[in-house]
Amino acid sequence: MPLDYDAELRLHTEALRRAWNLGPHDHVLDIGCGAGQTTREAAGLAASALGIDVLPDAIERARAIDEGKARFTCGDAQTYAFPPRSFTVAISRFGTMFFTDPVAAFTNIARALRPAGRLAMLVWQPADRNEWDVTIRRALAVPAEPSPFSLSDPETVRGILGAAGFTGVAFTDVPEPVYYGPDVQAALTWVRGFTCARGALDDPEAVERLRSLFAAHQTSDGIWFDARAWLVTARESSPAAK
Repeated sequence: MPLDYDAELRLHTEALRRAWNLGPHDHVLDIGCGAGQTTREAAGLAASALGIDVLPDAIERARAIDEGKARFTCGDAQTYAFPPRSFTVAISRFGTMFFTDPVAAFTNIARALRPAGRLAMLVWQPADRNEWDVTIRRALAVPAEPSPFSLSDPETVRGILGAAGFTGVAFTDVPEPVYYGPDVQAALTWVRGFTCARGALDDPEAVERLRSLFAAHQTSDGIWFDARAWLVTARESSPAAK
């Protein structure tokens, strides 16, 4: 399997699939869809699926490999003018942790959902439960960044979603590892694309620390790091239409 974001998170994608519970009458909004894997899979099960992402390159890739009923748009889900009450389900695979105003963002998403529409999203648990972040940053000697873990605290998330118009917020532990490639060289190539690695890998000692780290995590099935995520589910708080 070529190394990309879909390969890295393949076990997490399986967890999201188990939770989204899609049917042929659903209309799906995929937040932070990246290259569109989850959008395409949702579209294959539902009546329609729209993927949104702030990165033009990701949307370009998604459209290039689009199949079936999936549609894609480039924009920020915090402010995007979604048609109101258009979707029955909103999903996200680690695409909701970077909003500048999370309450405003989830309020906008709630407005796009039909009454009692469902939300199912994956977010990271705290950094100290995610070996991939802690050990790689230590090897690179770069500071931690809070953004990937901005929704790691359940009480914080309950407050945000409650203020945004969601109810029935629930958390399921997802203790699945992340995949960093078949070998050390593939893992190094993958990490070179990380924002935190820019400049840090100009240091030969940092590269050697990473090589040692990846070698220590090599298995017969490639390089894996422990990770912990929350699968967060909720419903838009308006009474369901009869």
